Amino acid sequence: MKKLLLITLILIGFIQTTIASQISYDKSDFAPVYTVIDDAAYDIRYYSSNNFTGNRINGYKAPIAYMTKESLKALCSAAADLRKQGYRLLIWDTYRPQKAVDNFVVWINNPNDDGDKSFYPDLKKSDLLKGHYIEAKSSHTRGSTVDLTLIKTDGSFVDMGGTFDLFSEISHPDYKKLTREQKKNRKILRNAMIKAGFKGLDSEWWHFTLKNEPYPDTYFDFDVE
Repeated sequence: MKKLLLITLILIGFIQTTIASQISYDKSDFAPVYTVIDDAAYDIRYYSSNNFTGNRINGYKAPIAYMTKESLKALCSAAADLRKQGYRLLIWDTYRPQKAVDNFVVWINNPNDDGDKSFYPDLKKSDLLKGHYIEAKSSHTRGSTVDLTLIKTDGSFVDMGGTFDLFSEISHPDYKKLTREQKKNRKILRNAMIKAGFKGLDSEWWHFTLKNEPYPDTYFDFDVE
């Protein structure tokens, strides 16, 4: 009887976990950023080898930025606000397939592949998962998160005091050892995104998720293509 009860509890827990965190391949409520923002620039890092693993990531078959349609409306609002201030968006990553996140975890657990150490110069590779720099579940996979920065209208560089996916305290939005100009630039981006309905992340100045995301418990796994 006790054994039957234990099995029942395990099954209930499994079902609850499955319901709470669904995997979906339905991309009908997603659209590319370029369909609503015609002046954004792109550097889709996981489509290239210019990332912490040193390789293209599973699921990235094209350098296209997809987001849920609801989050795209909000991003369009932020882009319009920043455009008035003389800026454009440069996008590094948006929707990320679950298979890509799984790829990160496999890489972390491979002791024979250090990837590109320039992205984690002061950390051990094993610290990336333990320190929550990389998660086995990512908000990107829910489709309403974007990693981005600013460029000027003419395409020139805007100094944010650190690069994308630099696993360091330098990447914290409120890092103290920034120049006045770098602090100002981060604030311009953050203010526009928050005003548009996004929330930031304490550890990454470039990372924003729609506050009222439409799929808070769904992780998507269709390819970027």
